[in-house]
Amino acid sequence: MRRFIVGVMGQGEGADEPALAQARELGALIAGEGWIVLSGGRDSGVMRAVNQGAKQIPGSLTLGILPSSVVAPSPDIDIVVVTDMHNARNNINVLSSDVVVACGPAGAGTASEIALALKAEKPVILLSPDAEAKALFLKLGQGRVYISDTPVETIAVIKTLVTI
Repeated sequence: MRRFIVGVMGQGEGADEPALAQARELGALIAGEGWIVLSGGRDSGVMRAVNQGAKQIPGSLTLGILPSSVVAPSPDIDIVVVTDMHNARNNINVLSSDVVVACGPAGAGTASEIALALKAEKPVILLSPDAEAKALFLKLGQGRVYISDTPVETIAVIKTLVTI
């Protein structure tokens, strides 16, 4: 049986501490459910934090989709996939995920992943989005965008969306 994959997207450089703390907690909660954590794989920001959180859970599995061979992966990644596709790897991130969670304020890379997820008809959960991102993606999402305020609430939303 294939394991469920939760893609967690968020800022690398410039991620604020509340987003990082939520990403760490979210990573642990995802791993605690026995789900795979997929991220952009870099050793920065939300990508680093979600994997740090996941690795607090014995038996967790983390998957990092790296943009190029010259980018250092997060040390908490179990499986590193080097694409050498740079930003085009966002499509791999999204299409390989069963659900996409955008953690914290959305930078351009995260916004592109949210948009790709919507085009692929994947459910998207915005965890603590700013007002502008919330308004934009709710409008574009046509009922496939959900809002959560906490990592615990995010897990509850995922459970309502899918049969695992």
